[in-house]
Amino acid sequence: MSANLKYRRVLLKVSGEALMGKQSYGIDVATLERIAGDVKDAVDAGVQMCLVVGGGNIFRGLSGVAEGIDRATADYMGMLATIMNAIAMQAALERVGLPTRVQSAIPITSVCEPYIRRRAIRHMEKGRAVIFAAGTGNPFFTTDTAAALRAAEMSCDGMFKATQVDGVYSADPKKVKDAVRYDFLSYHDVLSQDLKVMDASAISLSRENGIPIVVFSIHEKGNLSQVLQGKGRFTVIAEKA
Repeated sequence: MSANLKYRRVLLKVSGEALMGKQSYGIDVATLERIAGDVKDAVDAGVQMCLVVGGGNIFRGLSGVAEGIDRATADYMGMLATIMNAIAMQAALERVGLPTRVQSAIPITSVCEPYIRRRAIRHMEKGRAVIFAAGTGNPFFTTDTAAALRAAEMSCDGMFKATQVDGVYSADPKKVKDAVRYDFLSYHDVLSQDLKVMDASAISLSRENGIPIVVFSIHEKGNLSQVLQGKGRFTVIAEKA
C-alpha cells in the first residue's frame, strides 16, 4: 500500500444524481466510467473499496410518496433502482479491469449475491470492489444510513461521500454566493446546525462507531485518489480535528 494513503479500507457513497452527469434522468455512461476509473486507481494504490450507490436518478421514494404511493412501497421501488445502478457500476468497474461483486440487502440471486458480511470482507481482502445495493433492505431508511451501517459493519477507516460540490458549505453554494466552505466539522456541528450533508441517523451512526465522513466532489477525474492522500478540497466530519 502507498505510504501516502491515509485510509486502508473505505466506503464510497455515490448518489444516484451523481450518475446522471448533465442529464436530467438515468445514467450517463461517461460519468459512470470516470467514477469507475477513479475507484480502480484507488484499489490499485492499495485501498480496499466498497460502495453504496443511491437510486435518485431513477426513482426517489419521497417523490413517489408525494405522488400518492404508500411510503413503504415507494421505498422498495427506490431500493430496486439502487440495484439497477449497482449492476451498471459493476459493469463499468469490470470494464476497467476491477473484479467487482454486488451484494443486495433484498435477495435477488439471479442478478447478484445476497448481503453476507463476512463474504463481503473476504472479497475486499482479495482485491475486489463490493457494491452494496438495496439500502438496508428496509423502508424508511435512506441510502445514506445504509452507507453508514455498511461502513461500520466493514470496519471502514472512513466513509467518503461523493457529492456535486467540493465539501460542506453553510448554505447551497449554487444559490448563495457567499456561502462558507468548511474544512472540518464535528458530528455535533452537523446535527446542531442541521447541515444537509447526510440524514441525522447516518451522522449519529458514524459518530457512534468513530467513522470519519469525508465529503468531496466526484466531478473531477482523479479527485478520489487525491482526497485519499489528504490532498485537494474536501470537508472532514469527525469527533475532533
